[in-house]
Amino acid sequence: MTTLRLATFNVENLFARWRFEKDLNPADANTRGWIVDQTKFVELGQDDKAITGATLRKIGADVLALQEVENVDTLKRFRARSLGGRSKYPYVAGVDGNDPRLIDVAVLSKFPITHIRSHQHLLDPASPTATLFSRDCLEVDIEVGAGAAKKTVTIYVNHFKSMMGGRSQTRARRERQTAKVVEIVTERFGSSPGDHPFVVLGDLNDYMETNADGSPGIGGLVDWDQVENVVNRLPADERWTHFWAKEKEYRQLDYLLPSASLAASTVAVPEIFRQGLPLRAIKYTGPRLIGVGPDKPKASDHCPVIFELEIP
Repeated sequence: MTTLRLATFNVENLFARWRFEKDLNPADANTRGWIVDQTKFVELGQDDKAITGATLRKIGADVLALQEVENVDTLKRFRARSLGGRSKYPYVAGVDGNDPRLIDVAVLSKFPITHIRSHQHLLDPASPTATLFSRDCLEVDIEVGAGAAKKTVTIYVNHFKSMMGGRSQTRARRERQTAKVVEIVTERFGSSPGDHPFVVLGDLNDYMETNADGSPGIGGLVDWDQVENVVNRLPADERWTHFWAKEKEYRQLDYLLPSASLAASTVAVPEIFRQGLPLRAIKYTGPRLIGVGPDKPKASDHCPVIFELEIP
C-alpha cells in the first residue's frame, strides 16, 4: 500500500495585504511600480503567518487542503517564505472563487496534481442569479505512488457558508451545498462512489449536534454512507477543531471524509493539531508554538485535521 498524509486547515486570512504608515499619502509609495519600502508600508499578519508556517511544517503533510487563502500568488509567496519553497511542495492548485473578501480554497502537494476542476460557477437553485458555493468546491486529482502502485486520489476542498447571522438562519444554504457536493461526487464516480478513492474535506462551518441554535445543515454529507467522518475515531471530547471566543465554544467545524473504501483500508486515527491556537482557547492545555499570544498572534482559530490514508 501507499501512504498519503493528508491535512485540511483553515489558515484564517492568509493574505498579502499592507498597512500604510500614518499620514502617508499612498501615492508617495508608488514609485517605479509597487516597491516594498518598509518605511512607507508594512505587510499585515506577519507574526500570524510565521506561526501558520510553523504549524504546517510541524504536521508535515504530503497534501495540504487549505481554506482562506487570498490567491495562488499569495500561497506561493508563503510557500517560499515559510515552507521551504517549491522543493517541498512542488504542486499548487487554486482557482479564484466567489467570496467578495477574496478568501479561496487551495492545495499544496508533494505529489503530482493531474487534474483540477472548479465548481464555483454553479448556481444556487434557491436563487438562480446567485452562485451556490460560498467559495468553491475544488476538485483535485493527485497521483500517488509509482510504477504499478500508482494511484489517483481525488480530493474535494470546501469552505461552506458561515454561521454568521445565525446557525438556523444560514442552515439552508449549507444544506444545498452539502447536496451538491454529494451530487458532484456521484456524477464522477457512479452510484457507489464509496468504492472509489476520494476524500471530501474542508471547513464545513457547522457541527453535527442539535441544540438551541438549530440542527446541522451538513448531515447529508457527514453521515453519508459513502464516506466516513474519521474524527469520530477519536474520543468524543477530543473531536473539536475550532474555538469560538465569543461564546467560548469548542466544536468540530473541519472535516476529513474519506470514501468508505479508503476509510476501511486505513486503521489509523486522525490527528488534530492545536499548538497554534491562541492561549485563550483554554480547553487545550498542551504545548503552544513559539510566539502564540492570548488572542494574537496565532496560526488560526481552526486546527488542522491530519489523516494518514492507506491507498490500496
